[in-house]
Amino acid sequence: MSETESAPHTTTDLSERSIQILNFEREWTRHVGAKEDAISTQFHISSARYYQMLNAIIDAPAAIKHDPMLVARLRRNRNNRTRNRTPPRAAHHNEESTN
Repeated sequence: MSETESAPHTTTDLSERSIQILNFEREWTRHVGAKEDAISTQFHISSARYYQMLNAIIDAPAAIKHDPMLVARLRRNRNNRTRNRTPPRAAHHNEESTN
């Protein structure tokens, strides 16, 4: 067995767990039931912890090297969720001009 066959992911600098999480994100729609149940079953962690880990993973440059399209999609989805949660900034009015 060659070195690349025994350690196929060493060039990405991602842990095996990180790779498993990225693979899960790519394939999760194939799981039966709610995503949170699949997370608990597969990783034995809470969904909150899973999403903390996922956010850290997709910020890592190695994640982009590993799967650029998936990581770009996950980052875009995260940015859209963040933007939708953030209320629009109120316009500043000059109170003196309204009097």
